[in-house]
Amino acid sequence: MTRVSRKSSPAQVASAVAGSVQYQGRKAAREGSEQRRQAILDAAMRIIVRDGVRAVRHRAVAAEAGVPLSATTYYFKDIQDLITDTFAQFVERNAAELSAFWGSVEGNLQEIASRLTGNPQSRQELTDNIVEMAIQYVLMQLNQNRGHLMAEQAFLQEALLNPRLSRLAGNHRRILSQGAVHFFEVLGSSNPEQDARLLTAIILQMEYQGLLVGVENLQIDVLRDLLKRYLYLVMGL
Repeated sequence: MTRVSRKSSPAQVASAVAGSVQYQGRKAAREGSEQRRQAILDAAMRIIVRDGVRAVRHRAVAAEAGVPLSATTYYFKDIQDLITDTFAQFVERNAAELSAFWGSVEGNLQEIASRLTGNPQSRQELTDNIVEMAIQYVLMQLNQNRGHLMAEQAFLQEALLNPRLSRLAGNHRRILSQGAVHFFEVLGSSNPEQDARLLTAIILQMEYQGLLVGVENLQIDVLRDLLKRYLYLVMGL
């Protein structure tokens, strides 16, 4: 992975991860060929989200992508290359999206920093607002980005079985947590990296629970109390 200094912004880290992703399959020589290769990877991801990783087969992917069977075997000599590159594209795209997102919210983070005071009531109100933003983020992900979350869960599960995905999984987790690290730096945490890991784990668990039981069955008050307890401890409340 491309080396980035500890002082790099979350957007820079995510951008570096996106640029460092390496693919296993055959490289496309022309623009039209690259579009076909990406269409194959997109089709494989749809199958993974719909039917699971074990359903990825050359014939099934070719049918899903609307391309000849020979096209999938041309770009990917075996199923493992196809699966690995499907998740590599997922990480690359996710990193690029997060790079743009974190670059766009830097002003909001600085506003949060400007509102921090030593007044306990003020800090509590600010923390309560942060908790609500986190809850709304989880609900938005479950309602609008369910396919993305399903792909992420499939990717992390497959990384346990496929050593070639372990580094990708580590890079993915890093870009997820890096924005939280910066967030806790803004809040003045004494250990922003540990706090970021814990918050990321809580959010991922909430998303997983929502996928498992359905967003309509989530116990929102329980999730809110969990986040509130954690962030109150971080904020010294």
